[in-house]
Amino acid sequence: MFTIYPAIDMRGGKCVRLLQGDYDQETVYGDSPFEMAARFDREGADWIHMVDLDGAKEGRPVNDEHVIRAAKELKARIQIGGGVRSAESAARYLDAGVDRVILGSSAISDPEFVKNMLRTYGGDRVVIGIDARDGYVATHGWLETSTVRAEELAAELARFGAEWFVMTDISRDGMLSGPNTGAIAGLAEATGKNVIASGGVSSLEDLGRLKENAGIEGAIIGKALYEGRFTLNEALKEAKR
Repeated sequence: MFTIYPAIDMRGGKCVRLLQGDYDQETVYGDSPFEMAARFDREGADWIHMVDLDGAKEGRPVNDEHVIRAAKELKARIQIGGGVRSAESAARYLDAGVDRVILGSSAISDPEFVKNMLRTYGGDRVVIGIDARDGYVATHGWLETSTVRAEELAAELARFGAEWFVMTDISRDGMLSGPNTGAIAGLAEATGKNVIASGGVSSLEDLGRLKENAGIEGAIIGKALYEGRFTLNEALKEAKR
């Protein structure tokens, strides 16, 4: 089943969006991440994708109170990325009822930690976030680009038990220019695992194209919802078609 993940990016306790991960190009869409999550929950979201932008920069959870409150009080399931770089951070979220944690930068900087988390919690609760710029993995809130190719990293982690990947093409993020379907489908093919598309979704047609590809199991949608390109209800209907 193709799943829609409405996105909530958090910075300074607010709900924001960045252009291509640029912290200097921020738009504030709400003063309360929890209230935004509650709205998505009321509108029928099965999952909500939350990102701690401050945490991604600082290497530790910063906006975690909003995430844990959403996990405890809402029916929708929660996945969180940004700043989860220690066993303590992962355990705090997962023990509090968060369904999935997304490990991104640590897949490059501390692969043994990621493999240990996969062994401890399994591939359905630990998701690997692959953020790519020109095919190479970007880390630390997208502030640095590594020399590791996205497909190679994903294939290695799949061998260690990863079942889910979130694939973000940074050049498309926040641009409403359409997702890089080829790269996302390529990651699904390289790993044989489930990939969630992130970045660039601007229309219901984009969702239709994504879900035609084997292995692409969902899409994260942010700016298109906030700017009214389509509603969450319309996206959920498209996913079920």
